Amino acid sequence: MSREDRSNAALLAQQADRESNARTYPRHLPLAIERARGVEVEDVDGDVYYDCLAGAGTLALGHNHPAVTAEIERLLAEDRPVHTLDITTPEKEAFVDALFEALPDEFADDAKVQFCSPAGTDAVEAALKLVKTATGNRSVLGFQGGYHGMTNGALSLMGDTAAKEPIPGLMADVHHLPYPYEFRPPFGLDGDEGHRAVSRYIEQLLDDPESGVVDPAGMILELVQGEGGAVPAPDEWTREIRRITRERDVPLIVDEIQTGLGRTGELFAFEHADVVPDVVTLSKAVGGGLPLSVVVYRDELDVWEPGAHAGTFRGNQLAMAAGRATIEHVLENDLHEHAAEMGRRLRSRFAETAAQFDAVGDVRGRGLMLGVEFVDPDGDREATGALPADGDRAAAVQSACFDRGLIVETGGRHGATVRFLPPLVVTPDQVDDVAAIFHEAVTATAAREVVA
Repeated sequence: MSREDRSNAALLAQQADRESNARTYPRHLPLAIERARGVEVEDVDGDVYYDCLAGAGTLALGHNHPAVTAEIERLLAEDRPVHTLDITTPEKEAFVDALFEALPDEFADDAKVQFCSPAGTDAVEAALKLVKTATGNRSVLGFQGGYHGMTNGALSLMGDTAAKEPIPGLMADVHHLPYPYEFRPPFGLDGDEGHRAVSRYIEQLLDDPESGVVDPAGMILELVQGEGGAVPAPDEWTREIRRITRERDVPLIVDEIQTGLGRTGELFAFEHADVVPDVVTLSKAVGGGLPLSVVVYRDELDVWEPGAHAGTFRGNQLAMAAGRATIEHVLENDLHEHAAEMGRRLRSRFAETAAQFDAVGDVRGRGLMLGVEFVDPDGDREATGALPADGDRAAAVQSACFDRGLIVETGGRHGATVRFLPPLVVTPDQVDDVAAIFHEAVTATAAREVVA
């Protein structure tokens, strides 16, 4: 391809010709990114966008943050090893120091860490193997609306049935429990009554000898469901789940792959409820934008044999350097508190938009992990009491945002939630710009509907 042919259209056509049909984001975000800095990306045609996808939450400090790029450049300039399997290095030990410094003392003081292959889904697979080995049990409890990755065990735990239907032979003994989704409560009960009904149901299921669920090896939980539509778990409910699992010796795995390192307004989402899990899976932000995943867990679970879990790229030294720099920058600058403040600002602006459009059903999330769910205001209410989700409208809003220079993702039931995951370094002015573009997009799609 000649230089003059390197337009968005030409590169996207080439990608479509050569890449797998499984590709996803280019279908809804048709650009070829040439350069990026902070919260902004520029495509090959010279158009600039606010990036509120940010590598699905991976880029905590945004694109090419100086704190990260300086450490990568330093390692390369000093001829440090790039890949070491699980052989340790000073860089690796410095990463672990930073990671354990970020975790609450009551968890970190009694913790072990396992480095995994690069993706978060491998951390989930490792966590499943860990708790099955430690307990001798085989069943695993997950949640409706959950997302934990695309490998066999992680996919088995997914709430979205569409991704699982074509795949025979997924992991057996997986049981999906109701999740306290306030806008669409699984038992049709509002507020505190709704999430208490969910926790009572789970407790009864675990104690019922006729429930059909054998003693669990573990329970895996997102405290803000990401792909499920930015659905936060109530703190009281989280504390109840921790009590229920602790009393029954069921290891609690908290999936912090998307929520971890400040995204929700605390360094880790489980800190909102002041609980201590048994296992935490981490990836995305802890690699500073480079591939890295780890499992951190209570020492007493560390009963597996040498080599029980491995992975060629668990020794990614550049990711460890980038991750350490990211963790240190987040801690030194209290970026979790900044995320909480910017999240409140963005959410309040979204609420103003919601007040003007009946099609905006719900605004929710925590910190800079937010979602706006669209509904059909003329539809019949479902059993939960909510109006039907409108994925077509959400897709139209996503497209209108893109046309105006804003990259967002959709997710949740029927793809009806527009999701926002901006870098934690986003400024107040940028937040206001994002909210203004979103409002324009919602207004434009509503106007087109009236014309049609």
